Formats: sequence, C-alpha cells, structure tokens
Amino acid sequence: MRLLITGGAGFIGSNFANFWSKAHPDDELIVLDVLTYAGNRATLAPLERSGAVRFVRGDIGNQELIEHLLESYGITTIVNFAAESHNSLAILDPARFYRTNVLGTQALAEAAHRVGVERFHHISTCEVYGDLALDSDDSFKETTPYQPRTPYNASKAGSDHVVRSYVETFNLPATITNCCNNYGPYQFPEKVIPLFVSRAIDDQPLPLYASTENRREWLHVDDHCRAIELVLQRGVVGETYNVGSAREASIMEIADAVLANLERPESLKLIVADRPGHDRRYLLDSTKIRTELGWEPTVNFEEGLAETVNWYRDNESWWRPLIGRSPVIEGQWRG
Repeated sequence: MRLLITGGAGFIGSNFANFWSKAHPDDELIVLDVLTYAGNRATLAPLERSGAVRFVRGDIGNQELIEHLLESYGITTIVNFAAESHNSLAILDPARFYRTNVLGTQALAEAAHRVGVERFHHISTCEVYGDLALDSDDSFKETTPYQPRTPYNASKAGSDHVVRSYVETFNLPATITNCCNNYGPYQFPEKVIPLFVSRAIDDQPLPLYASTENRREWLHVDDHCRAIELVLQRGVVGETYNVGSAREASIMEIADAVLANLERPESLKLIVADRPGHDRRYLLDSTKIRTELGWEPTVNFEEGLAETVNWYRDNESWWRPLIGRSPVIEGQWRG
C-alpha cells in the first residue's frame, strides 16, 4: 500500500504515521503538510531519517500538487488529517478554517477522483453533531443530524458533506470517522492537556473556562490510530464510523489530574471567560465500529493521562520551541 497522509506533521497525523510505519513496514508513506504554526516537522524527523516516510511541504488546497503526488508516487490510499482544528482560533479567524477544512478537502477529493485512488479516508470530529446537555442520557450516533455551533465545527461538518457528495456523485471510495477528543504525545501546546502540563511545569496559571463542569469524551491517540487502521482494512466504502471511548472528563478533572501528577498546587487554576459558542458536552455512540469492525479502546484514561503528562515533562525540548506560536490567548475574546 502507498499512503498519502495529509496533515502528517500535526498531532494525530504524525502519531498515525509512526503507528503505520511500525505496523506496516513494507508500505510506502508520503506525508504532506503545509506547516502552519501548529505543524512540527521535527516530530517526523526519526521517521524521515529511517526512510519510513517522505515529507512534502504543501497545501491540500493545491489540487495540481495533489494530483502530481498521487500520480508520481502511485498513491493507493489517502488519509486526510489536514485541518485547522483549534476552536478558539476559529473564533478569531473563521475564514482560514473554511478555506482549509471545506475548500481544501474539496480540492483533495477532486484530485483523488480525477487520478483515482483505492481508498480516501477522512478524519472528522464529534463536534459536528452539536452539543448535549450535561444531564442528558443521549449520545451522538452516525445518523444524528449535524448541528454545528462554532466556525470550526461548521467547517468540519462542511468537509464531511464534501466527502459524502464525492461518494454519491463521483463514486469516490471514501470512508469517514468522527472521533472524540484525542490526547497523547506530540500535541501542540495550545490544546488543553499539553497547555495545562506545559504551564504547570513552569508554575504558570492554568486557564479553565468558567463552565468548569462541561465535559468531553477522551481517547488516546494510539486507540484512534488502531480504529483508522480497522476502517481502512475492513470498513465499508461510503460508511461513517464514530470512534469514542465512553470516558468523559470535565476541564476541572483534567486540571486536577495534571496538577496531581506534577505535584503542583491547586492554586494554579485560573477561571477565565468561556469562549463564544462553548459546547457543553460531547458523547459518541461507537457501537457500530465496535460491533462491525471489532474495535475497542485499550488505553485506560487515568493511566494514559499520567503517561502523557510524563511524556511532556520528559520532552521539554519538543514543546518549548512551540510556546508562543499560538495566536490565541484563552479568555480574551473580541465582541
């Protein structure tokens, strides 16, 4: 198999490249990334040195480039991680999210259609479904209507619709996964867990949104990679699969766990204003991927979170150069 991994210098994409190179050492991996502020080619350095991946700097919106890569490398499979993904930044600069997530996905799908690939797999999010009340017994199914509430969520919903339209109109052999919040190593330190860890290590305040009981469903990135592998191997073209752990945690629980693991005081917690459109709760019903493909999460959340905290503590040389790159200061929103 010859894979094009788009957004492969980002958090989930780079973990997937590492996972796939170990699980399928005979496959050829091409990583494409435009290297925005959140992309970090250093994450891929060991894979590049070993020859496990080839890196190309470029934008998924550049259809001509994509077609050239697909043809010149004989790509059989595209796994699309490329996306602007920080909800807070989408409030400050929504246009960049629609350009990359909607128009970029369309250009990528069009190139895949024109050249012809065996599989196009698109990574999406639970956030396209909207949010749930904190006391709700509901969860999002693959058939749940989309009700995105923020520019980021809407842009990802748009990208999903693009992919589905190419399946129905052009017979693009595509699949989609909608995943819950991921955590693990190599995540850019604007996202909540590495943000909290990096700030706690430096004895700086941890910004918690005022709605501290809002909850997210958390999945270790390794379990996400395994789910994608199963969908590529056994998933049905045209189908969508929710990938969820069923393990929820509030922002307060995350902060407390990080501080406890690093033996830092609770006084570092700082309450800041909620971002506009702050969703209350996401929870996926992942029955379909569990029953049809046999997937189950394997990483216990408490153990996985402790290992993740330790990874950032032991790998300051990876994240310290990234501090200050994010254009967002949490809690400071324009009117």
